[in-house]
Amino acid sequence: MDQIFIKGLAIDAVIGVYDWERTIRQRLILDLDLGWDISAAAAGDDLSATLDYAALSQRIHDYVSSSSFQLIETLAHKLAELIMAEYGVPWLRLRINKPDAVAEAAGGVGVLIERGERRG
Repeated sequence: MDQIFIKGLAIDAVIGVYDWERTIRQRLILDLDLGWDISAAAAGDDLSATLDYAALSQRIHDYVSSSSFQLIETLAHKLAELIMAEYGVPWLRLRINKPDAVAEAAGGVGVLIERGERRG
């Protein structure tokens, strides 16, 4: 299966379980690998036959920045559902990094989920 990827998408959102976290926006870094057959787009050099990663990135940004989940687990699950439903992506891997969640975690902490089926 071919993949389209989006790496290092930085979005500020209300996320967290503590009272102080509900009053601020925190930086999240998203990495996505999206299963997609690129052969039609490649054959015709046609943007309409592939995932428009600029439009998808904007949709993800709009969704995450307007969300206010307590857990990044919930955000990851809901975002995966949205992407698969709205864009017809059969498989995805989504990593959400919350870099400032734990001071001692140099690169951050977060979740990595996979949804759907890899084909071909």
